Amino acid sequence: QVQLVESGGDLVQAGGSLRLSCAASGTIFSDYVMGWYRQAPAKQRELVATITSGAITNYADSVKGRFFISRDNAKNTVYLQMNSLKPEDSAVYYCNARHKWFAATGRNYWGQGTQVTVSS
Repeated sequence: QVQLVESGGDLVQAGGSLRLSCAASGTIFSDYVMGWYRQAPAKQRELVATITSGAITNYADSVKGRFFISRDNAKNTVYLQMNSLKPEDSAVYYCNARHKWFAATGRNYWGQGTQVTVSS
């Protein structure tokens, strides 16, 4: 069983920055593609960014150039550096761990979420 614990959510003014962290335990961290997703009220959960164990990244168009995902495989932690925050970035941010062979294993895990609120 994989446990994911997010931290770093906060209230910040537009234009500000935040760094989210997600600590994973109970698994071989390098076997997982790590990601951040977000869900605003009355909206569907959406992809923000993902990163493979080899540091290949993928970003939603809405955050490209502002958000940066990274991971420290020695610390079993994934980060999301968020810069130039906008009110529309306000959401609950969820950490995700998806096994590199998800189609075969079905292993996909979520954290409990951390609230990010950007004031205008």
